[in-house]
Amino acid sequence: MRASACFGDSSHWMGRPRNRLRAGCKHTFGWERVIYSMTGYAALSEELALGTLGVEIRSVNHRYLDLAFRLPDELRSFEPALREMVAARLTRGKVECRVGFQKGAASQVSLQLNTGLLDQLVELDQRVRAHLPGSAPLSANDVLRWPGILETDALPLEELKDRTLGLLDRTLLEFQQSRAREGEKLKGVLLDRVARMEQLLARVKPKIPVLVAAYQERLVSRLRDAGVEVDEDRIRQELVLFSSKVDVEEELSRLGTHLSETRRILANGGAAGKRLDFLMQELNRESNTLGAKSVDIDVSQASVELKVLIEQMREQVQNIE
Repeated sequence: MRASACFGDSSHWMGRPRNRLRAGCKHTFGWERVIYSMTGYAALSEELALGTLGVEIRSVNHRYLDLAFRLPDELRSFEPALREMVAARLTRGKVECRVGFQKGAASQVSLQLNTGLLDQLVELDQRVRAHLPGSAPLSANDVLRWPGILETDALPLEELKDRTLGLLDRTLLEFQQSRAREGEKLKGVLLDRVARMEQLLARVKPKIPVLVAAYQERLVSRLRDAGVEVDEDRIRQELVLFSSKVDVEEELSRLGTHLSETRRILANGGAAGKRLDFLMQELNRESNTLGAKSVDIDVSQASVELKVLIEQMREQVQNIE
């Protein structure tokens, strides 16, 4: 049998201990909940006495769980059980599962004549020629090509079903490993973008008081240059009005909260794709408001950079389960 070894108690993955994945667990890798990509691939085969059994699973991103099975006719009755097993492990993705069975040379069984059907053909042939004396009798070739005339021993379906389910179980474990490795890469990309966005927020936040102070200086300077008496009350009113227009503290606070929530979701793992997608929408909304309120080129530039990073994250999030 060609198959990768299942997880053991002493095995390690990316430097962290893990136990074997349990059959009913969708998102636990040992003791750690992980992020799964919706892109994955695995294929295993097993040599049986009757021939070679093979299972192949591949998936791409999709809004929901979309399962498609490709089975040979003799295994078609297995589909409900196979579908139930796959659906218990996965929550999203367009998944294609192919199961193949190739009979081995040693499993070729002898062919036997269906004598009951043969007797019927002989009787019908005689009756036809009695009514049509000039007609030719059935030849041996005609008989052998008659549907159902040759019989073979039926495959042991119950045994084959158990072996197929067992092979699918092992293939799903390898498939989950593939998706987890891809998910770990996606998680790293997202955390990198989160860190860069947090740096941008830290750069923008101190600029708001500076902008207000600079505006006050410009306002006083213009009034003096125009020879107008400086009215302190009017200056304060103008500063309050200006501050309310350029105050992005609320937007910065919400952006920071959304980024913290993104970190929390990535740390917790599990089926995080839809939650992360919602957060990307919220981040984009706040960054747009930040840009709309900006009266400083550095703040405007930071808003543009934020939107670029958010778009990069959104593209990656589309592939997370």
